[in-house]
Amino acid sequence: MKTGKVIIAGAGTGDPELLTLKAARYLGLADVVLTDRLVSEEILLSHIGRNTELIYVGKQCRKGLSTSQEVINELLVKHAGMGKLVVRLKGGDVSVFSNIMDELIALNKHAIPYEIIPGITAACGAAAYAGIPLTARGYSTAVRFLTYHTHEQFSDEYLQNLAHTEDTLVFYMSSEILDTLIAGLKKNGIDPDMNIAVVEQATTPFQRVHTSTVGNYNGSLKGETFSSPSLVIIGKVVALHKQFSWVKNCKSRLDYFKPITPFSHSDTTPQYAYSH
Repeated sequence: MKTGKVIIAGAGTGDPELLTLKAARYLGLADVVLTDRLVSEEILLSHIGRNTELIYVGKQCRKGLSTSQEVINELLVKHAGMGKLVVRLKGGDVSVFSNIMDELIALNKHAIPYEIIPGITAACGAAAYAGIPLTARGYSTAVRFLTYHTHEQFSDEYLQNLAHTEDTLVFYMSSEILDTLIAGLKKNGIDPDMNIAVVEQATTPFQRVHTSTVGNYNGSLKGETFSSPSLVIIGKVVALHKQFSWVKNCKSRLDYFKPITPFSHSDTTPQYAYSH
């Protein structure tokens, strides 16, 4: 049986024009596309062929909605094993908090060839559309990408390091527990004048940027509920947002990305896998 090929591609952030030309070309050639939740619907409508099978394998674990990584791996192996060209389309970049290693292990195990196409990661997209350079002379010379799910995730020693670093800190998937994170940084001596930005739905028409200092956090952002996805930027560079912001905050509270419909082997309705 002829073996197909898997293309693991980053779709970039919400703005569909941030998709790379190479990813767009492969989407047009694909027999099957497995797409994440945080991929613009316009990308799917504009670049996928009419006879391409589209399978939603999104994840939103905190709401109990998720296609398991095991099922995603099985789908990649199954369709590529049938000789098909499969595009695994991920939001943002494929190498930043995307579980790419699990998929690569599965493909290697079954000797399925693949290519990896990078995309614009959420940190770069959010920072650019918020007018916040992630590094800037006199502000920061390094950036750290992190994620923070529970208060037990970081030791006090590491929180102390984060509280006193000059690096720009970018937190993925952490806005729901932001109050706990800021409390931990305060406890470990972060400068109360340190700047914080929360960027909701970055690069989409519904983008909103909220800024504060650590000292003013309790009176400005504490207890707020932010739309998904939201990215948190902490560092001196956030102060540049006021000077270089070029996208106005959207007044709407609508969601750009639709709620996910996780793939299940027991599902037979076209809601989960269909040719459009």
